Amino acid sequence: MEKSKILVVEDENIVALDIKNRLKKLGYSVPSIASTGEEAINKADTTFADLVLMDIMLKGEIDGIEAADQINRRFNIPVIYLTAYVDDKILERAKLTRPYGYISKPFKEKDLHTNIEMALHRHKMEKEDNSSA
Repeated sequence: MEKSKILVVEDENIVALDIKNRLKKLGYSVPSIASTGEEAINKADTTFADLVLMDIMLKGEIDGIEAADQINRRFNIPVIYLTAYVDDKILERAKLTRPYGYISKPFKEKDLHTNIEMALHRHKMEKEDNSSA
């Protein structure tokens, strides 16, 4: 069975590499890491990722919420937020993008794995429902 490809969007290099290593240990493929919202959108278009793990607070013109919204609308790739910020205002903005999950840092590997598997399954079911409608 082919490994699910996960695009990691994280602007702190050490954290991004840690997430990449954890994902590989869990059996996923990480075709790329993006550090800005703009880069995330471009890489979502070229990596054919199955899922995006998105930090909310990113350097650059576009934050993670805006990038996630564009990725979801343009490429229909599910997004899970992985962030240290759990403020009500940010949470409200994030909910509008219809994410497939929201994990607070620091996180346990089991929580990451469970959220990814649930998101991939939900996305697969939604695609099947849309194609049979």
